[in-house]
Amino acid sequence: PEQWRDKKRYLWLLGLVPPTAVFIAVGLVALFNSLGWNAVSPVWWWIGPLLVYILLPILDVFFGPDGENPPDEVMERLENDKYYRYCTYIYIPFQLVSLVLACYLWSATDLSWLGIDGGLGLISKIGLAISIGCVAGIGINTAHELGHKKDDLERWLSKITLAQSFYGHFYIEHNRGHHVRVATPEDPASSRFGESFWTFLPRSVWGSLRSSWSLEKARLDRLGKKPWTIRNDVLHSWLMSVVLFGVLVAVFGLSVLPFLVLQAVFGFCLLETVNYLEHYGLKRRRLDSGRYERAAPEHSWNSDHICTNIFLYHLQRHSDHHANPTRRYQTLRSMDGAPNLPSGYASMIILAYVPPLWRKVMDPKVLAHYGGDITRVNVQPSKR
Repeated sequence: PEQWRDKKRYLWLLGLVPPTAVFIAVGLVALFNSLGWNAVSPVWWWIGPLLVYILLPILDVFFGPDGENPPDEVMERLENDKYYRYCTYIYIPFQLVSLVLACYLWSATDLSWLGIDGGLGLISKIGLAISIGCVAGIGINTAHELGHKKDDLERWLSKITLAQSFYGHFYIEHNRGHHVRVATPEDPASSRFGESFWTFLPRSVWGSLRSSWSLEKARLDRLGKKPWTIRNDVLHSWLMSVVLFGVLVAVFGLSVLPFLVLQAVFGFCLLETVNYLEHYGLKRRRLDSGRYERAAPEHSWNSDHICTNIFLYHLQRHSDHHANPTRRYQTLRSMDGAPNLPSGYASMIILAYVPPLWRKVMDPKVLAHYGGDITRVNVQPSKR
């Protein structure tokens, strides 16, 4: 029989579109200005949200679901093919160079080479910050892929990637917190039935922060060490962000600091929007022992829409990820029994921002998933 081939093998390189988007924007701004379209050209500084909120949802609708899983006999070969991990590694230098370029653009007072009189206007600077925030947010997903691996290099690359969004504690909380408590009321990163994204956001941000600190404190306690040490991975990750931001401010001036903060906040909020989608209303049963049942495919929302999966390294095959956290993205599969979102994550993010629309679409799906039994649903306490 013909040997199975990964039809997406070279499509994974499209994952480099987000971290190179600012370079694309620079080229488009220069082109539009050279054509005399100066009034229109600033829109390209918003290339990040244009990609995430408009282009990707359209592509998901146009190309639809993937529908292909790698067969068992190729899993080991596919898992060990280093090409795929290089596709994630290469995201990181482009991400960091884009951040440096953005700092230059925020601080420059003479951009005549782009056909701009003086420097960027405030709206353009904000658009650029949001675009860089998209790079940071998608970068958190790259860090997520790398942070689950056992290889020390990949774990370090994960921490480096998280530095831009000042969200390094995600490395601790996600692996040792979320994956343990997923789809339970105790998990700050599992959204509840009836809980709007805007209510979930602060609960997840602060809950995850507290959880990561508690997890690290407990780990260090077992080693007989105090939490206020460089060996605390939370402090260590934050220090990496402080150094990164400090160097950028030292080179480009204090004027870039507000935009660095804005891009970081937007980046981790984009991550939290994805968190909101992934387990909305789903709940594991509590056993007689007091423990929760093992996480199963039914405890994560999935999507097999190919375009967003390419950009997010199969994150939407979320049930398989929770079943096999160290499995590399190229071998993740759609699983039977897993509930599916009506579209890709990119489309669902937009719905999440509008709670009435989100609930109109998703609440019936949650109830249908549990056969109408509301007692099996992870319900927001205020809605009980």
